[in-house]
Amino acid sequence: MKLSVSARAVAAGGMATAMLLTGGAVADAASSAPSRAAAAPDIPVANVRTHLSQLQSIATANGGNRAHGRAGYKASLDYVKAKLDAAGYTTVIQQFTASGRTGYNLIADWPGGDANQVVMAGSHLDSVSSGAGINDNGSGSAAVLETALAVSRAQYKPTKHLRFAWWGAEELGMVGSRYYVNRLATGDRSRISAYLNFDMIGSPNPGYFVYDDDPAIEKTFKDYFGGIGVPTEIETEGDGRSDHAPFKSAGVPVGGLFTGASRTMSSAQAAKWGGTAGRAFDRCYHSSCDTTANINDTALNRNSDALAYAVWELSQ
Repeated sequence: MKLSVSARAVAAGGMATAMLLTGGAVADAASSAPSRAAAAPDIPVANVRTHLSQLQSIATANGGNRAHGRAGYKASLDYVKAKLDAAGYTTVIQQFTASGRTGYNLIADWPGGDANQVVMAGSHLDSVSSGAGINDNGSGSAAVLETALAVSRAQYKPTKHLRFAWWGAEELGMVGSRYYVNRLATGDRSRISAYLNFDMIGSPNPGYFVYDDDPAIEKTFKDYFGGIGVPTEIETEGDGRSDHAPFKSAGVPVGGLFTGASRTMSSAQAAKWGGTAGRAFDRCYHSSCDTTANINDTALNRNSDALAYAVWELSQ
């Protein structure tokens, strides 16, 4: 998640390859029918953890970070792309320029589904320059990747078209996602049924926060957490500060999950979720200590499963 609402860089530049631009209509209301819930697979948290370990190794080998314009970011993108290519996705790298450095988005389309109704799930892949960015936002990136791989393992045939995205330069002001949205034709924007965003979903002192931007998407996530007995709150700390913002501004229904950043957990929240009152949800936010040791596995597991649940529910 970027540090402030205001953008600190302006993107410009060209595309490395032509984008695959399909889209979707207004999101269907989420259903909590047991048959749909059963269709979504369990996302093994060990697999998500494996991706995080790889991202940590990439950062360690590249100056300690995976920031925009640095070798660690491109190596992270190459790792994700190789997994998706092997799983049968059509992948496209979109290139842009921000702060004098080249940035990249990665878009992955699963074959099939109605091209006039697209469900997207995405996360930013870049870190800040001060650390490896394993919670912010390796956690979201790894969970989106493992969900995409679960789609492939299941050979899932959704009614709607599925697209996954990993954004560059979010930490400079949602540069990559804004670049993508701004280059969509009006018709292509209208074809996106839902954009789901996952930014910081494994905070070490976690809360369980759900975006309230779209009622149907919000209900889908709340249905999942209600089903496992975990109370949620509306997400407010990250309003306008992550990659859902450009989509929302373009009129696309958006939603997502978040486990907290620099705000402190209240006594009421600690009573509800466990954790430590008076301590930040993530004391290593934008710091060098945001490593694989900075992840709560229970939160990572629950949010990864909620991600998959929403992808299955909203694409049927």
